Amino acid sequence: MQIPEHFTELSIRMSEALDDSGADKKTVMERRRTFLLREHIEQITCQLRGMDFECFHFGSQSEGTTTPGLQSDIDALASYNQFNIMTVWEDWKASMVNLLMLRDDTIPPQQYLLQVIENDTPEPVTSLTHGMFVRKDSGQVLLSAERWKQYLEYEARDLGEATKNGPSVSFTPNWDIVNAWHVLKPLPEIQHWIDRCRGKPWPSVQLLEAARVAPCFLVPVGHPESDYKREEWRLSPNLIERMLMFSFNMTQIKCYILFKLIKKTLFAKIVGESITSFHCKTIMFYTIERTPPSLWFEHNLMFLLLLCLHVLRRWLRLGRLPHYIVEGMNLFDGKLSKSPQKRLLVYIDSLIRNNLQDVFYIDIDNIGCRLQACSMRHIVQAGELRGVCLRNSIRLLLKFECWERLSSKLVQVQHHQRSSHTTFEQDLKYVIYKFYDNSKNVILRSAAIECIKHFYGLQISMQASYFLRLRNVLDSENIRRVQYSNFDVASSRLKFASMLYCGGHLRAAARVLEDVERMYRSKVKTVCGCRIAQGDRDLRVFANMFSGNTDNGFSEPQFTFCVKLLRQESYCTPFILLFEMNRNISEEEVAQRSLDRKQWMDTAEVDARPFLHYLQYLTYGGLGERGNQLYALRFSESYIGDERNRIHMYHVETSLNLLGHCYEMEGNYEGALYYYTHSLRIYDTNNAANWHVRRVLGFISD
Repeated sequence: MQIPEHFTELSIRMSEALDDSGADKKTVMERRRTFLLREHIEQITCQLRGMDFECFHFGSQSEGTTTPGLQSDIDALASYNQFNIMTVWEDWKASMVNLLMLRDDTIPPQQYLLQVIENDTPEPVTSLTHGMFVRKDSGQVLLSAERWKQYLEYEARDLGEATKNGPSVSFTPNWDIVNAWHVLKPLPEIQHWIDRCRGKPWPSVQLLEAARVAPCFLVPVGHPESDYKREEWRLSPNLIERMLMFSFNMTQIKCYILFKLIKKTLFAKIVGESITSFHCKTIMFYTIERTPPSLWFEHNLMFLLLLCLHVLRRWLRLGRLPHYIVEGMNLFDGKLSKSPQKRLLVYIDSLIRNNLQDVFYIDIDNIGCRLQACSMRHIVQAGELRGVCLRNSIRLLLKFECWERLSSKLVQVQHHQRSSHTTFEQDLKYVIYKFYDNSKNVILRSAAIECIKHFYGLQISMQASYFLRLRNVLDSENIRRVQYSNFDVASSRLKFASMLYCGGHLRAAARVLEDVERMYRSKVKTVCGCRIAQGDRDLRVFANMFSGNTDNGFSEPQFTFCVKLLRQESYCTPFILLFEMNRNISEEEVAQRSLDRKQWMDTAEVDARPFLHYLQYLTYGGLGERGNQLYALRFSESYIGDERNRIHMYHVETSLNLLGHCYEMEGNYEGALYYYTHSLRIYDTNNAANWHVRRVLGFISD
């Protein structure tokens, strides 16, 4: 096929436009690293909560094959270890839930039925002893995929209304969450694909060998045209597909992203959302397999896209798009019927004839505008982030969302440990040991270390609280250990300052607080595992966190967690925050709490910056430095009152309560009441301000 003369220049410009949209190599690799880290954090923290399953992130986010404009969802899969999937009767295991994979000529390719087998003897279950079981016409008892999803929805009903999409049952916006079973035994479908690919430049021999031992998954979704679509489970080789995606070079990644941009912008006008990212991915697999590796370079990008469109056109003419790995599966079934296939074929014919001129009309990420500009690197639209600024913003957003997920998971782990029958400190030692035990590779080790830092800091704080409860003086050893528990800009240091203040070390506390205040001279983003602030994921928020136009990363940490103080840390906690640990005034308020709020509302959660100024007010007051004390009060009032700072504040009601307490200590009860009632306007229940108002009104009446 002849390469059009202008394609080389257009390819370079398109590659630069994709770089400017966040599809450069560094950002792609950062996405992959971040989501693998998140995957391991999910894995470790779920195990610590007694959940016996493995966690995976699949899809565009974990592959790094997305841009902000594509607005890709997060795909997660949980695979349960207590279920044994049998391919033959010899696979049966005692004391496990055994499920035998069944299929015959009436079952579509890639689909299976799961027969339920007894856990104490290798014999079929004959009774419908569970609501998820159904009986086939032949009498076999099956585990129904549809009823499994209904069971998941019912069990998690406290989380709200579920969103169901194919095999996914999700309670989190913009997430697809699939609960599945893994198949560890070799499967003929996978071996057939490996045999078909042998001797080709791609996939490589090493990749095929890894694919041979990789587990597949059975996900709960049937074939749309099957008689057993409610009972069927689909075989999904997600790990193999991830290996294939991770083997892509940057030109292949950009070609795939560009293909998805065309799908979402141009194809959508013809067939809506009938063509999916998985269709594009499958076309990419076939194109790479059949194209010489010497062609996959940046200057050929548009020609390579043209080859992908030729492959798609061929499958549209045949009326079928075969699954790349599992033979016999038509990916158009249930997605793209004959009539829209014909409409899309007509459009692709036109697109190929005009040498891809329609790419100038891609509006996502302003790709078309950038291509049309004579000097595209100088075009800047109002409010648009571009180039290095956009890439740095994306990386900061990735880090923010990773630490936010870590914080959320740690809240769940701590709640689980506090609810156990053993002492919390014993559980903490066990948790730290388990994290260390999970450090088997670089990314796992990174995930484990991040978790260990948090729990080690909590253990130190709890021990210090125990010392102070016994009226012991914090010695140098207690204080020295704290330096190993710093995990962010402010929150860990603020807990240390609180510990020093409560222990009577006011001058040392002041020095720590001065150190934290210096940290805040650069832009710092707060991370909360309990609440979400509207707009806190806007890339412009992260663009404001760095200065200069270099791409050399950041020399200072850029994030702080909210300060969390448990009841076991009470003697390291300023008195007023003890009310936050008992913020309800009636049992009815506790009943009103959602499931996630029940996990943290018996702790004191406070934003780091307001807590800094509150501790300064207390500490400088104790030192008799009245000028510094009043400065801290004025700065706190200014910070909390500025609406622009609300995007960094997740516990505004608690911050207002601290400010009200400062006025209370000033003897200004009217000012204190003003801030306490302001706090109650934000949350009128489950708010410690209810206690404070009663107390202050009592002072006034006395």
